[in-house]
Amino acid sequence: MIEVLLLAVALSMDAFAVSIGLGSKKKETPLSMAWLAGVYFGIAQGVMPLLGYLGGKGVLGWVEQYAPWIAFALLLFIGGKMIYESFTEGVEEDITQVTHHVMLILAFATSVDAMAAGFALTLMDVAPLLACLIIAVTTFLFSFAGVYVGARSGTWLESKAELFGGVVLILIGLKILLT
Repeated sequence: MIEVLLLAVALSMDAFAVSIGLGSKKKETPLSMAWLAGVYFGIAQGVMPLLGYLGGKGVLGWVEQYAPWIAFALLLFIGGKMIYESFTEGVEEDITQVTHHVMLILAFATSVDAMAAGFALTLMDVAPLLACLIIAVTTFLFSFAGVYVGARSGTWLESKAELFGGVVLILIGLKILLT
């Protein structure tokens, strides 16, 4: 279960970072923005790993002996991408108006990695629906809080969250590979 909690925290760091950026833009009404970010990012981060899990279960019979290596490679790629993104500007810098359409695009963009990480759930001893619920709730909480962090302190924590998430994903991948 600790693995799932760590995975949930790591996967939520992209949404947390974007939420910080969104919060830094909307200092006057952070509550509505916090709810929007929490709901959109939480649902997307909960659904995408389930899709990845189902896809992974579908191909697991064909690649079972290589599954730990595949999970490691996916988590290494996702973690490396997050680490790289922690040193670049966030996409939310270019957003001038936050609409439901924009939130949907951001939710999808921040959760695509979670679909690939869902493959790793096939190798964990946990109920996939419970794992996805934990990921969704964790992402909701981090996204909700991220808006307030951004509204209060700006974006200085944004890149550190992505860096942390990337490192944790790589470490989870190593653990899967070594066990």
